[in-house]
Amino acid sequence: MPTLEFELDRDYVELKQLLKLADLVTSGGEAKTVIGDGQVLVDGEVELRKACKIRAGQQVQFADTVIHVIADSDAP
Repeated sequence: MPTLEFELDRDYVELKQLLKLADLVTSGGEAKTVIGDGQVLVDGEVELRKACKIRAGQQVQFADTVIHVIADSDAP
């Protein structure tokens, strides 16, 4: 299972944006569809909220990819 690390340079990123930024979907519409279909897990639980706030320390899984969200070491 591929694992990505996503450095968060702000307080949070919306789930649909994270999927796009990680290049796991090609558009915001596709992100909304896969989230709405229950294909995305946040910290091991199905997440249906497209604008769910994802913060450092959380884990997101879509298809066979896991994203570990970490704090940007350069952030104040």
